Amino acid sequence: MNASAPTSPAETRTGFLSALLCYFWWGALLPVFLIALKSVPADQVLVHRIVWSVPFGALIIIFRKQIPEVARALRQPKVMLAMLGSSAMIAVNWLIYIIAVQNERLFEAALGYYINPLVYVLVGVVLLGEKLSVAKQVAVGLATVGVAILTVYGGQFPTVSLILAVTFTAYGLLRKLTPIGAMPGLFIETLILTPVALGWLFFGPVQETAFGQDLGLTALLVAAGPMTVIPLLAFAIAARRLPLSVIGFLQFIGPTLQFLVGLLAGEAFTRPHQLCFAFIWTAVAVFAFDSIRSARKKPAVEG
Repeated sequence: MNASAPTSPAETRTGFLSALLCYFWWGALLPVFLIALKSVPADQVLVHRIVWSVPFGALIIIFRKQIPEVARALRQPKVMLAMLGSSAMIAVNWLIYIIAVQNERLFEAALGYYINPLVYVLVGVVLLGEKLSVAKQVAVGLATVGVAILTVYGGQFPTVSLILAVTFTAYGLLRKLTPIGAMPGLFIETLILTPVALGWLFFGPVQETAFGQDLGLTALLVAAGPMTVIPLLAFAIAARRLPLSVIGFLQFIGPTLQFLVGLLAGEAFTRPHQLCFAFIWTAVAVFAFDSIRSARKKPAVEG
């Protein structure tokens, strides 16, 4: 389906429900899942997340009849080079996120995904020469003030937040420029990462593996595959049925739920955190309002 083609009410409803599912999954289910794996070292969780995504992803690829798209991409050196870069970015992103959740730093993780769209805008300005509206300039300024408050007043440079935002932006940019669908792309990325992951598991500095030692933890580690693939499939369905402006607005559900999980988990929400998030939430509101307004004006301009 062409992304610009009009969709029926049923398709729009399917897209909206799929978007809600993926952002609820990323924002609430995934953090709770990773908290349940807190006793397993982060590198092992990452390894199993990669490895078990391959067979589960293969089933989805077969069901959706996307094997030809995967095969076509594997034969294109330029596509594979881009996939190598996106694989590295998503692996770093996943690892830092796992570490953040396991070390009770969900507020920092949420902050990273709140500022991610703003980083994406800055990349468009710096690398692609895009023009920044006054409202988006205000949003970027507010977010910068929020990060500065957390750094200076809180004495805590948001390293986790910035790494998550930058790696996910780089990942998104590479995937945007690479002609391959969401599910085939993830399948190839996990294929690329699997030899490295298995090498780390069997020959890296792993003192003791959790897999096979405890039935409950083993089941959770295997479940890391579907926990990774299912929300991405839902996102792929949503992206084909909803305007980008709607997707852009709904994406803030994820970090909001992460923030709430952090509160429920008892993370310390300090005064610097409160001030930082006040500026970030204001920036998000300005950004979302400007994006919706621009999307409404666009058809009139093109018509």
